[in-house]
Amino acid sequence: MTNRVKICGLGRPADVVACAAAGAAYVGFVFFEKSPRHLSLDAARALAMEVPLGLAKVALTVNADDAALDALMDQVPLDMLQLHGSETPERVAEVRDRFGLPVMKAVGIADEGDLAMLEDYMRVADQILVDAKPPKGADLPGGNGLAFDWRLIADRRWSVPWMLAGGLTPDNVAEAIRLTGAKQVDVSSGVESARGVKDAALIKRFVASALDDTPKL
Repeated sequence: MTNRVKICGLGRPADVVACAAAGAAYVGFVFFEKSPRHLSLDAARALAMEVPLGLAKVALTVNADDAALDALMDQVPLDMLQLHGSETPERVAEVRDRFGLPVMKAVGIADEGDLAMLEDYMRVADQILVDAKPPKGADLPGGNGLAFDWRLIADRRWSVPWMLAGGLTPDNVAEAIRLTGAKQVDVSSGVESARGVKDAALIKRFVASALDDTPKL
């Protein structure tokens, strides 16, 4: 399986172009008002319409209720829902059944004790996003530019596809993949020139580094 890259938190048509040109597999749109990457439904729809076929469109939501997800699904063409809040396994199953899209559940990791949650969510989610747990009291559940100890998940095998996130940059993503065996990686702040502003050159470098299968000496 070729490595796959998700660039999350897009805000401009130029970001879509940069992701497509670099060879990303997924683009992420954020629907969380506290985030500097938050999009209105109108803005997200306009961006989604710019995404070429073959590039999966993912909506990141945080503890969204059915009404909010209904509005999102009505207005924005999407390929996947990413649940990035404190949604329970039962809620993940509800969303998957109600909306008929693949669901990715983000799970924050800080130490080995957090790994048990992964198995619970793998029973109900189509994919798992293994992310760094946000600091206590943080406004954002993700996109904080923080990494966790990758050795915690080194060479683990799980029953559903998973994606590595948290503190990844063009400079460390190859090492993160080597240490964890991840086949999919997700980045947001690590390819920004300013908070919430994607940088095309950094996107290109990140994807190139993640997709580089050349053995490292």
